[in-house]
Amino acid sequence: MDATGNTATTTPRLGRYTIDTAKSSISFKSRHLFGLLPVRGTFAIRGGTVEVAEPISGSRVHAEVDAASFRTNHAPRDAAVRSVAFLDTDRHPLITFAADHVATTTVSGTLTACGLSRPADLSIVRSEVLADAFTVRATTRVDRTAFGVTAARGMAGRHLDLTLEIRCVRV
Repeated sequence: MDATGNTATTTPRLGRYTIDTAKSSISFKSRHLFGLLPVRGTFAIRGGTVEVAEPISGSRVHAEVDAASFRTNHAPRDAAVRSVAFLDTDRHPLITFAADHVATTTVSGTLTACGLSRPADLSIVRSEVLADAFTVRATTRVDRTAFGVTAARGMAGRHLDLTLEIRCVRV
């Protein structure tokens, strides 16, 4: 029970949810200039769904990220990262994540970027469950070279530490 006497739940109700893109975000941290300077930025979530099942391990997640939404508030860098040398957003406009295993502390699945798919694990660091919605905060580290993004070695950081704040609303 919580402080108000209500029974707290840690698992969302069974069923289909959509990602509320207006209340969801993806932020990242990296380093550049030979690891000396921090870089922070964001990606926009285009949409997605979550199917909550019983048992929870049978749940499914699908999310789409707009690759061209890469923003660090440094226009020349942002344009370079969206170019063919890095994300090649004209040819690969979407970054997708599809989960095939959900647990209470991790979501495991496949991340696809730049036309390449790799396993990815999200670590759930916080969740809030309401009657018809839930919010999850999760983190992961992505090695850009695993997705063929190898330009500017040394100048651009190899890893992006992602923090996802995802709000899902029951359909």
